[in-house]
Amino acid sequence: MGRISNASGRLDRLADRLAVLAALRARPASGFAVQPEPRSVGSVTRGERLVAGEVFLAGHLVAAPGVPLWDIAAPDADFSAAAQGFGWLDDLAALGTKPARRQAQDWTWHWIARHGAGQGAGWTPELTGRRILRWLHHAALLLAGRDRAQAGGFYRALSRQAAYLARRWKAAPAGLPRIEALVGLVHAGVLLAGMQRLIGPATAALAAACEAEIDAEGGIASRNPEELSELLTLLAWTAGVLTEGAHPVPAALSAAIRRIAPTLRVLRHADGGLARFHGGGAGAEGRLDQALALAGVRAGASAPIAMGFARLSGRRTTVIVDASAPPGGRAARRAHASTAAFELTSGRRPVVVSCGAGEAFGPAWRQAARATQSHSVLAMEGASSSRLGAGEDLAERAVVTACRITPGLEGTDLYLAHDGWLASHGLTASRSLTLSHDGRRLSGVDSLTALTHEARRRFEELMTATAMTGAGFAIRFHLHPEVEAELDLAEAAVTLHLRSGEVWIFRFTGPVALGLEPSAYLEAGRSQPWPCAQIVLHGNARGFETRIGWTLAKAKDTPLAIRDLDGA
Repeated sequence: MGRISNASGRLDRLADRLAVLAALRARPASGFAVQPEPRSVGSVTRGERLVAGEVFLAGHLVAAPGVPLWDIAAPDADFSAAAQGFGWLDDLAALGTKPARRQAQDWTWHWIARHGAGQGAGWTPELTGRRILRWLHHAALLLAGRDRAQAGGFYRALSRQAAYLARRWKAAPAGLPRIEALVGLVHAGVLLAGMQRLIGPATAALAAACEAEIDAEGGIASRNPEELSELLTLLAWTAGVLTEGAHPVPAALSAAIRRIAPTLRVLRHADGGLARFHGGGAGAEGRLDQALALAGVRAGASAPIAMGFARLSGRRTTVIVDASAPPGGRAARRAHASTAAFELTSGRRPVVVSCGAGEAFGPAWRQAARATQSHSVLAMEGASSSRLGAGEDLAERAVVTACRITPGLEGTDLYLAHDGWLASHGLTASRSLTLSHDGRRLSGVDSLTALTHEARRRFEELMTATAMTGAGFAIRFHLHPEVEAELDLAEAAVTLHLRSGEVWIFRFTGPVALGLEPSAYLEAGRSQPWPCAQIVLHGNARGFETRIGWTLAKAKDTPLAIRDLDGA
């Protein structure tokens, strides 16, 4: 298998090189057919750090004041890809000062001099598509004050990349990488003078990719909410640029946008951030709002379950639950064992969270973040509900055996069950959640049950093997770092103080021990994991049914509405 993979890699590199050589002979664009608009939005703070010489890419912070980006030794391939994709250009454009513009121009022209003729690791279809987009979005910034010869070099480099992409977009991995490549190609065809021949084939390929990658309910195979948001952004940008260039928008592209938008509304918390599951983060601030606005899809009634996630809401409180099996296929390599885990947000404040994605913090964090213990859910001691097979795929995936949402007198009820520990322990795990209509109280019951004769026999074998001590488990509630938690063992409660002034109280019933333990919040853009706390209920399953009840409720003296003006 390794020899086949190596041979395939060599063939891909050879095909890339041949495509680059052909692209070098492409006739360069003379300018813009349609004036590009700045669409991608960056961070002013990150822009300030870049100008100060602090380069933070793919979880690595490199202090290199006055050093061109391309002279920095890349710590790993992810750092190199982030540099070559030019996402940092968004941040310098967001800052918008003269030093930021000068740095953006210097780094871009250094890239043209060093890599513009096809050299370096950045000549892959997905990175080229991403880079073309950034160059086009920020063309006004990059060309400001440049002479005719320099502008000619810019157009020539763009044209070469578009010609390369026209030959190699099929080599991009299916899913988001391929759509990135095609979106870059469509933009180049519409915006660059003399490149209109690219539009027809690129839009047809993009339409086919939309039909293949986005299902009838507006979801994607990875079940990654942030990835779905990125897809909507790319497709909305493409529809916009085609309209501005007086080109037809493919029906499949428009239909995909209409399917995705309602799904993202289900996956969105009250604070505007996305649920953090299966490798996705909350998303860049304002990015989803921009995408939904560009999509032009009017808000309407949404299904309570979308892309395998269930959403409960009461006034300004949202609860989002992973109510399906982890993704399989190619997406299993990044999938998390998070079945039945939930997040809760009150107004602008995340309260209960998932630890997040660990890719930016190294291999150990990447693997730890995927475990059930890194999510707010019950986990058996030493065993995730879905487990790794060969490589990094989740081969043994929990199957949801029951899932229903019903309106109740007190609030909306969610019940789900899965078989993640049926084979290993003989136990079916279930979770019942009720969010009150006013959003002030979330009630839960977590159960472990041996439902069948065979399951009870397996559990009895486990009891014998453990000398009747039972199967250890823990129910975890990871708290956002800005939540201050106080443990009161005398009252068997935890008091949570939010920066908004809200106070929430956690209580429980059942044969478990309450604790407050350290945790970590993994957030893209930070150089280190952010320390936080987790409420943990430790127990042992010794019978055919173990039931633990708990509540998370606003304190009685917390007002119905709080004017939360403090910055996040």
